[in-house]
Amino acid sequence: MSSLYILIPIAIALVCVAVAVFLWAVRTEQFEDLDRQGYSILFDEDKNDSSTAKTKEQ
Repeated sequence: MSSLYILIPIAIALVCVAVAVFLWAVRTEQFEDLDRQGYSILFDEDKNDSSTAKTKEQ
């Protein structure tokens, strides 16, 4: 029974932290563009890198 006096405030504190992190993510627009990361894996981006330029010339 005495362990509940410790566990309940810890659980409440963790819930408060989780809600605060969620609200921070919503306010800083972390959830605005959910499709971009999914599409970025499908398309290759051409980068002007000297190592890729050498391999294309050969």
